[in-house]
Amino acid sequence: MNTEATLASHAGRLNSADPLLPSADPFAGHGGEATAFDARDGDSSAAGLAIRTEVAANSRDSLWRALVEHRLTVRLSGPAPAKSLARILTRWEDHLAEVAPRGDWDTAAVVPRPSRDPAGSAELLRHGFAPVRVLAVRPADRLTAPGPAAEPGVRIRPAEEGDLATAVELYTELQRYDAQFGLVTLRENANQLLTEDLAGQLGRTEPTVWIAELYGRPLGLLRLQFPPETGWIAPYVSADRVGYLSSLHVAEAARSSGVGTALAAHAHQLFDEVGVDAVLLHHALANPTSTPFWCGQGYRPLWTYWYRRPAVR
Repeated sequence: MNTEATLASHAGRLNSADPLLPSADPFAGHGGEATAFDARDGDSSAAGLAIRTEVAANSRDSLWRALVEHRLTVRLSGPAPAKSLARILTRWEDHLAEVAPRGDWDTAAVVPRPSRDPAGSAELLRHGFAPVRVLAVRPADRLTAPGPAAEPGVRIRPAEEGDLATAVELYTELQRYDAQFGLVTLRENANQLLTEDLAGQLGRTEPTVWIAELYGRPLGLLRLQFPPETGWIAPYVSADRVGYLSSLHVAEAARSSGVGTALAAHAHQLFDEVGVDAVLLHHALANPTSTPFWCGQGYRPLWTYWYRRPAVR
């Protein structure tokens, strides 16, 4: 089976697996130099595209990823594609051994896979990968009662310029907690980067950052992106208008108080008001609070990111 036939078969495979997956590959063309691989095993085949991306250590993106990522996107075809995928992984690893330093924690090998197409998962495990992060989706549900239910003692308001120190503190707590799961890297300049990032968002005419107060204490943070600012993430889902929930964090002192639920409900109300068709967010699969919480808020995995860090051990 040639590459074009593999791509066509793969597209049909994904459409059957999950109607919310986009028709075009959202990962293609993101980054610099690309290396293509293909493999075949009987009636099954696989096509892979390896791309290297890098961010600067003084950039905002460096807070949430390794500085260098080697990403492999694969298209699978046929009744038993796992063996073809295994061959692609072996060829890619030979390539990584030539281009990536061994043992460098600030490198990562990443294989994004549609969450509802588990083909080849065992092969990824055999090659040292683990499902670490998901891009989760929540389709709009405008048939529910208008407006979120009030939580006792909880007040949600737009973040103002005077909230900058509080917002940075809450964001820093989120970073430290997420660093346990292998995605976030704690940087020496994190406070500066977070301060610069949030300072540009506070006090906007159309708020994108909200503070949740519990009996007057600021203990929760919510950050959202609305169309058209979500153009960077919209290609990952089959929806016309896409919202992105950038972050939601509740201080440990307010856990299980209803603050998180109130913030999520507030976010969904805002997205509904601007006519969003689907909301996306990223979270770590191993996070014992995020995974069950977002499931309870109506989200489910759309893309699963398999990681190996360092890229070459």
